[in-house]
Parts: sequence; C-alpha cells; structure tokens
Amino acid sequence: MDTPESWIPSGWTQDQILSCRLGLVRGKRAHDVSRVDDPFALKLQEVVLSSSSLESKVEFVRPPSGMSFSEEFTPFGPSAPLEDFRAECGRFEPHLERSYYDTDLAASDAIIDLHRQGVPFSRIQKALSVGALGQEKRRKLVPTRWSITACDTALANHYLGQVRQNRLIDSVRVHEFSSLNNHYAVILLPTPWEYEWMEAFLRVRGDEEVIFSDHEGPRGKREYSCVGGCYYSCKMAILEALAGQALQAGAIVLREAREGYVPLGVFNVRENVRLAMRQPYLEFEDLPTALADVAGRLVLPVERFVSESNILADRLKGRQTTLDMFHEGSMPGPE
Repeated sequence: MDTPESWIPSGWTQDQILSCRLGLVRGKRAHDVSRVDDPFALKLQEVVLSSSSLESKVEFVRPPSGMSFSEEFTPFGPSAPLEDFRAECGRFEPHLERSYYDTDLAASDAIIDLHRQGVPFSRIQKALSVGALGQEKRRKLVPTRWSITACDTALANHYLGQVRQNRLIDSVRVHEFSSLNNHYAVILLPTPWEYEWMEAFLRVRGDEEVIFSDHEGPRGKREYSCVGGCYYSCKMAILEALAGQALQAGAIVLREAREGYVPLGVFNVRENVRLAMRQPYLEFEDLPTALADVAGRLVLPVERFVSESNILADRLKGRQTTLDMFHEGSMPGPE
C-alpha cells in the first residue's frame, strides 16, 4: 500500500491507487526537526527501517478527516493530530540498519549506497525523511517533498558523473510509455548531456491546455527547478538508464497529462520514465524526423511544445525546419 515502485508494473489503475492511498489514516504532530533522538522520532525511525510491517496503535485528538492531493507527493487520506502513537518492535532491514548506525556517512553517500544495494527508492526517501541517514550531528527530520527531491538529486548527480564519461549515442532515439492517463516521450540526442523537461496538462480541470518547462545545459542546474520535483525525478530516471547502458546522450522529454488525470505524486513521473527507458527505442536520422513520428501519438500539436522549449527549439535552428514538417505524413518514418 505504500510502495509506489510496484504500482505501475503491477498494472494498478488510477482508481486503485487512489483507493489505497485515501484509505490510509495519517497522524500529525508538531516536532522540532533537530530532535531525531527523542522517543517519538526514534519510534518513527523504527517503523521506517523495519524489514516488515509493524503493528501500531494510534490515538487521535479528534476524528481524522479530509484528504490531500499534490503533484509533489502521493495523495493522503483522513488525518488528525496525534494524542499517542505506539508500535511493536521489529528487526531493521539490513542495508538500512548499516546506514543508520554509520553516523560518519554523509546522507548523499548513504542514498547512493542503498540504491546500489537494491533498496527501493521509497524506503530510502522515508529513511532520510525521519532523520535516519547522514552524519550524526547533521541528521534532521525532513519534509516528504524535500526528502524525495534530495534523493532524486543525489542519485542524478552520481549517475551524471558516470554518464559524462560514456560514449555518445550515434543517432536520435525515442523511448515512449503510457499509463495512468499520462504519455511520455523521451527523445535522446547524440550530444553531451543536456536536458529539457516539458509537461502539458490537457483538460485536467476544465478546458485548459497548459505547458510547463525547464532545462539545463551540460553543466547541470544550480537553482531549484521552476516546475518542481518532477524535473528531478525524470532526470534521475534517464541518467540511471544511461549509466546502466554505459551511454551518454542529451534528453528532451515530452509529457502529456490527459483528461482524467489525477495528481498522484512525483513517483508517477519517475516510474513512468523508468519504464519508458526500458522499452525498445525507435531510431531516427535526425531530430525533425523523430518529432514527426512522435507527433502521431501526441494530443497537442508538437509545435506547441517547440514554442515553449529552449533546447528543443535551439536544436531545430539552422535546419530550415518549419512547423508543418511535424504534421502526419510530412516526414519519413524511423529506420
């Protein structure tokens, strides 16, 4: 019920995910983020680090109510302030236990080591959130949104260091995947690393069609992305795949969130892009040809994405490319 990595590969529908998440009751308590060794924080850490689910008992100040949706985290069901919280004792997951007791290990190094050892991303993120990772004097409780982006960023930076040393791909490649009312097209370019993320929300809350975008060059990005955590989740998923294939490429990602879409959290982006990168790719001689092919599976005209882009538009300059080239039938297909 709380392992997002399993939901899409298991074929869960949007309604199943919502039903699961909104059926969970959440307790809240104000807490000093630096107090990671008091009884309440230690109990949270024990639950998160456990190798299996623990039976718990919670008493609330008032009956839980409400729900919450956001692009940044999975939906929440009813919640209320905590009166009391107790949980049985359990055995720690071995990899998490080693990182927990290594109080000289930096949080970023712990994240990378745990990921390398096959610990699910969601478990690593929760361990960081409850102050169970990092050097002893620097451990803090971290808001969920921040801990997710911190893990994505640490892993992306690690993989980027590897990817920059790899050979370039020699053609334009396109990976695609659709699920949960989303379609993703990952266009890989035979260039050193550069990255552009564009997401279109189509009639999600009415008749609107809006596009958000952000990008970075070969040196990466210093300021926080204007599009939020999904930028880093997608970036990590692509670099993870490129590092695994010992390849380097530039990446342009087009996402369409289509009618019926409900915000489910950035896991939706990470896991969809991971699955896209595992699909067989289509290969093209150049970017205009690749875009012409992708256009046939998009709802929006591809020129809408081009008009909102930076890297994509720059890569099309100098090719005497006109927007009508992207309409169906005007360009040859993949090799």
